[in-house]
Order: sequence, then C-alpha cells, then structure tokens
Amino acid sequence: MSEQQGAPEQLAAGKSQGGAGATYKVVVFEFENFRGKKVELSAECNDVIEKECEKVGSVIVESGPWVAFECQAFGGEQFVLEKGEYPRWSTWTNSQTNNCLLSLRPLQVDSADHKLHLFDKPGYAGRKMEIVDDDIPSLWVHGFQDCVASVKALNGTWVGYMFPGYRGRQYVFELGDYKHWNDWGATAPQIQSVRRVRDMQWHKRGCFTAPAPPPAPTPAPNPTPPPPATAGTS
Repeated sequence: MSEQQGAPEQLAAGKSQGGAGATYKVVVFEFENFRGKKVELSAECNDVIEKECEKVGSVIVESGPWVAFECQAFGGEQFVLEKGEYPRWSTWTNSQTNNCLLSLRPLQVDSADHKLHLFDKPGYAGRKMEIVDDDIPSLWVHGFQDCVASVKALNGTWVGYMFPGYRGRQYVFELGDYKHWNDWGATAPQIQSVRRVRDMQWHKRGCFTAPAPPPAPTPAPNPTPPPPATAGTS
C-alpha cells in the first residue's frame, strides 16, 4: 500500500483532543491499593503535587485512555493507562525503574481504525513496515532488528515498547509524524513491539459484547373449548 501523504503534524506535548463527545476521567490515589489522598481528573495535570497529592501510587481509569509520566510537566518515562484499575506501580509497567507518577494527560483518540508506518532510518528512510489494525509482539519476525528510527502514525493511537512482548519503556504515538526517535522521547532507536491503544468508549470493534438474552417464549393461547354437546331429540 502506498504511503499516505500530508499526515497531520504531531500535537504539542501535553495537548490532546478526543473524538466528538469524548469524555475523560481518571482517579488517582497517593498510595497503593487505592489508599490515601484521592484526586479526580478530567483534563491534563502537569503536577499532581499541586493537587496536594505527594505522588500517585494507584489509579482507576473510568474513561480514557491516558498517558502518565514519572516526572512533572509530562517528563520522563511514559505509561499508557487504558480503562481499568491499577492497584500498584507494577500493574502499569514492568520496567522497574520507578514506583510513582507525577503528571497525566488524556491521549488523543482520532479513529477506531489503526495504521502505523515504521522506518529503520531517520526522516522516513530505509526499510519500511506498515501495520494496519494489528498488534505486533515482536518486530524481529518482520525484519526489524530493534531499530525503529522514524514513525508515521496515520490512524489511531499506538504504544511502542523497547523489548518484545510489550515490555520495557513505553513510547506513545498519537496521530502525527515522528522524524527522529527523540521526537517520541527516546534516547536510542530501539523499539521491538507495538500495539494499538483502544478504549471501549470509542472503539467498539474488537471488544466483547454480551449477546442479548433470547426473548421469553410467548405462551400458547388456551385452546378454544369445544361447544357443548346438544341433547338428541326423541
């Protein structure tokens, strides 16, 4: 498939736009297991300390998705938080380099469809891989030996990981162009797995929907009783 032309520019850090009618809500707690100071957010927060919360030790995402950061002002390591409960730091990361969050913002959700172009050289040069509506647990299988140097996110929101199996540092790719790995906050062009970021508020495709229960059978009407027998005449 040919490369899409004129992809929109990447949104500035800390800014997001949801789909029409989109709502965002996340509840953060100071300590693990939803204890301590509680703060509800429906928009970006560049420093939870300003909300009188020393740090974030657990999270409940009621609607989203969101991306959280280890430092204030959307700095440091990033962590994607989709709808659900995160009782401690190990539920949102396995990189084991920190144990709290200090800033959060909603993630852009522009489409239920997903398309991503990966390149192994900066400036969209070199080997190219197109991914459409799929998650890739290992780019090695497709000939990308961990070097992803530029990216075009053409549809949907994605998250890349340093290691196969969605492990290690996370890098968010919202709609836009990323000419160099520094554009997504990396210090090296190392990505080995990617997946789509989906939230059931907007992305109905792919989620389990319980079938409607069958209607209760309508009871058959009572049969019409036969007319009474007529007495014979002599």
